[in-house]
Amino acid sequence: MTVLRAIAAGLLWFACGAAQAQTWPARPVRLVIAFPPGGPADIVGRAIAQRLGDALGQPLVIDNRPGGSANIGAEAAARSPADGYTLFLATSTHATNASLFRTLRYDLVRDFTPVARLAVFPLVLVTNPSLKVATTHELIALAKARPGTLSYASAGSGGGAHLAAESFKAVAGVDMVHVPYKGTGPAVIDVLSGQVGVMFASVPSVIGHIKAGKLVALGVTSAKRSTALPEVPAIAEAGLAHYDLASWFGLMAPAGVPSPVVARLNQATNRILATPEFAKRLEAEGGDAAPASPEEFGRFVRGEIERWAAIVRRSGAQAE
Repeated sequence: MTVLRAIAAGLLWFACGAAQAQTWPARPVRLVIAFPPGGPADIVGRAIAQRLGDALGQPLVIDNRPGGSANIGAEAAARSPADGYTLFLATSTHATNASLFRTLRYDLVRDFTPVARLAVFPLVLVTNPSLKVATTHELIALAKARPGTLSYASAGSGGGAHLAAESFKAVAGVDMVHVPYKGTGPAVIDVLSGQVGVMFASVPSVIGHIKAGKLVALGVTSAKRSTALPEVPAIAEAGLAHYDLASWFGLMAPAGVPSPVVARLNQATNRILATPEFAKRLEAEGGDAAPASPEEFGRFVRGEIERWAAIVRRSGAQAE
């Protein structure tokens, strides 16, 4: 009898979820973005929100919740009702934060339901022309010939650019000195001036300087080439076969959202990602669409948390 009751309860839950999916959304849906307006996360979030709102017949309202290294917005989303009316723009920053911070008041796996992966955004390894290196191989050779003398810039300790460089050092077996800055802008300026020789940077922040010949692009950090810089090889092509690091964005919902709602969101999102219009929008920001099922996205997130944890341990980085 207990088993029958459990089965009946499960069928009732599924039926209720299916009924909710048929009437959902009956009002605007909130998309929590844990970053301020104008940045990459906000640009991607607003782009998908506009198109997804059109597909669902209800607007997606952006709720920017910046602060706390993107943890304030994540916590607010995690504590929201699991009714399908709150979505969260999860990023690689949140996967990194799982190991950068000693304590967090949310868990990216436990407290969220994966909905859809959106895009990946590789960094690009650039050098000042004064180093006179044209390939990743040549940079590695130079760094090995001058251990501990080459310096690399980043937008701050513990950020994606810092950890990408530390992972590169470990995989390539080189020693370079970290010079952290307060933001990408100042770091790029000093690489342009030759004060620092090397930097892992977002594509939009340096693509103009690359095309003008003021910086040399050696490779991108993703496993394959970026559509924004198709002539620049992946660093993995230089013999570092397992080097694959990129920022990413995806949609999540508070844990417990009915699976039919998740399925509808995933299908609508993946249709948007497949359009040439959206692909061009991402390319303009240096990214590539990366559709996935909820289950694939969930496995991806868990793998990213583990991978970034190993990089953080190796680098010794701590949250500032």
